[in-house]
Amino acid sequence: MSFPIQRPRRLRRNDTIRRMVRETELSVKDFIYPMFVCPGTGVRQEIEAMPGQYRLSLDEMKRELESLVKLGVPSVMFFGLPESKDLLATGAYAEDGIVARALREAKAEFPDLYLVPDVCLCEYTSHGHCGVIHDGDVDNDETLKLIAKTALAYAEAGADMVAPSDMMDGRVAAIREALDGNGHSQVPIMAYSAKYASGFYGPFREAADSAPQFGDRRGYQMDPANAREALREVRLDLEEGADIVMVKPALSYLDVIRQVRDQVDVPVAAYNVSGEYSMVKAAAHNGWIDERRLTMEILTSIKRAGADLILTYHAPDAARWLKEEQG
Repeated sequence: MSFPIQRPRRLRRNDTIRRMVRETELSVKDFIYPMFVCPGTGVRQEIEAMPGQYRLSLDEMKRELESLVKLGVPSVMFFGLPESKDLLATGAYAEDGIVARALREAKAEFPDLYLVPDVCLCEYTSHGHCGVIHDGDVDNDETLKLIAKTALAYAEAGADMVAPSDMMDGRVAAIREALDGNGHSQVPIMAYSAKYASGFYGPFREAADSAPQFGDRRGYQMDPANAREALREVRLDLEEGADIVMVKPALSYLDVIRQVRDQVDVPVAAYNVSGEYSMVKAAAHNGWIDERRLTMEILTSIKRAGADLILTYHAPDAARWLKEEQG
């Protein structure tokens, strides 16, 4: 009887050998945890569309950060819900704005936690768009001034890195100039370089109260059909001074993550966004999936595609599960 010479199953026979030959290793150090901070005291308001995620006042934020530090999660990203909104997004760059306050308090209590505020205006504008509106459209160059002003305010409040997500042309250069010109040349920029106009953002817009009041964001976020354009956006951001480039969302854009990884020699981040998270939570709630198994499979697929860093709402759970696996 003839037997196959090659038997790949030999290296799958038990957990030990599977771990020994595993090609992609997920680690807690890969995670950045997005958080929503809001005014008030004692606020811990669950986000209906994102079970397990909360709008947190700063006292509650600190309790959450303490838990994250114990789990070994190295970094958080802050999104802010301001007390009021206006046409020029003044809450984004105000010295006493919610994210600036969160940065100062978090850095004072958890100096080793790496703080990465999202830099955008949509949570702070009364119209919900990511910039200044002129004649019914977002004025790119006027918006750059406010984006740079916001990034600088965050750096001065203690941000370790800033992450512009607005998708305005030239915003990385504007931020780099503002930071370098004001004594913050050491603060890196993680650019949302390939940010797509995606239906996966729905739950986030509820969480951050940032849905546009008219139109949509397709005039500045990317067409989901385009991959070559993502590589162009990445190249432009790197030319302007980006230190890390990001693809957002992650799951439907694993091919883009891989193409970016193959083209650049800087770290690549990917954002496992709210809709991706909420689908897992909804299916798990209905008993249709094994939440732990599927979550870890998704996160591993994002890293396997080429992401060095993963922004994910699953970070606390995944950190606990990784600890359990390691004994």
